[in-house]
Amino acid sequence: MTNNMTLIQKVLIYGILAIVLAGASYISFLYYASFSDGMRTGELIKFRHEGYFFKTWEGQLSQGLSGSQKFAFSVMDNEPEVIEQLKNNQGKFVRIEYIERYDTFLWWGDSNYYITKVQPEK
Repeated sequence: MTNNMTLIQKVLIYGILAIVLAGASYISFLYYASFSDGMRTGELIKFRHEGYFFKTWEGQLSQGLSGSQKFAFSVMDNEPEVIEQLKNNQGKFVRIEYIERYDTFLWWGDSNYYITKVQPEK
């Protein structure tokens, strides 16, 4: 009887360890891996700090006539220079550089696109 209890305990411990390891691997993958990177140019039509529980920086870039093609993006809180540049260039044409992630965390933002650099365009 004690062998069965020991076996059940081992299976339970290894099962919990496997779940924790899988969760840690998934979180590490989301944190470090990116799907693509690139640049876009357009008119910065919206940039705001929003959210109920987690306040995130969200914006939209208009790339078509009368805002018909919108590019939604997020900005990480650890990018204060990018945040300030976007605030100063709202309503103007800008070129942004971004990375696209596979998925996001609630406290990172709504979009999978994260801005890394902003330059005013003429």
